[in-house]
Amino acid sequence: MARLDVNRSGEMEVFVKVVELGGFSAAARAFRMTPSAVSKLVARLEERLGARLLNRSTRALKLTPEGCGFYERSVRILEELDDAERNAAASDAPSGRLRINTNPAFSRCILIPLLPGFLARYPSVTVELNLTDRLIDLLDERTDVAIRAGPLKSSQLTARKLGETRLVIVGSPDYLKRHGVPKSPTDLATHNRLSFSYARASVAWPLMDGATELTVAPVGTVEASDGEALRQMVLAGVGLARLARFQVKEDLDAGRLVPVLEEHNPGDTEAIHALYLSQGRHMPARIRAFVDHLAAHVRLP
Repeated sequence: MARLDVNRSGEMEVFVKVVELGGFSAAARAFRMTPSAVSKLVARLEERLGARLLNRSTRALKLTPEGCGFYERSVRILEELDDAERNAAASDAPSGRLRINTNPAFSRCILIPLLPGFLARYPSVTVELNLTDRLIDLLDERTDVAIRAGPLKSSQLTARKLGETRLVIVGSPDYLKRHGVPKSPTDLATHNRLSFSYARASVAWPLMDGATELTVAPVGTVEASDGEALRQMVLAGVGLARLARFQVKEDLDAGRLVPVLEEHNPGDTEAIHALYLSQGRHMPARIRAFVDHLAAHVRLP
């Protein structure tokens, strides 16, 4: 059991400030301490932990691998302490930092238009938005809610379905003028088929040729780590891509993109879920409020 005379949260606060401000003197000014007092506090912390956290030189401080891990956990713990105090003081009203991770396409088309209403309703909540198409570990990435498309893998996360969207193969009018409009799945062999560069549950494009189900592998000159990059490539006339309809709806309506092989589209859809750690009755109010807001307002074409 930790000794009561060791202020571990206070040590963490000072250590985090040293790292974030880049030195003992800057941290000392922030806490109205002397630089030597801050240096001794960090040294006592290292001695108690039995690990060097910072490599010191005359010009800079640099985190050791152990220091990097301790810093990341300290930030997480201190923020949880802040959240606990705020929630207790406000009768568990939604407050604190909400970390959201989603892909750029969903953020641009669906999430960002919904965030102003959420923030207006819950002014004590602040949002940290991180965009990536890759799957993440919510604990490692310090994420409250991840929004993902496609089949779900078995995990300890709680999933709340937000809706489904159709997938459509699209090309720009300029590209189709130069290369021709494919009339059947076999015509795709002569087209530049752009694809994702990360592992997905379904890589090949499913199509129907009469009553026959078949798949076409996307093979082309561009692989991208997110759907927004592929959309920009298609808009630039580089090739064809299979994208979520919500992502390209405005482009289709404006004629910037054209759907192809729709008569061969099997009508497959992709489900979109909000994922978060199951915490039962102890789920932070900010997470519950945000997921409820998504479920009430997300509309997918």
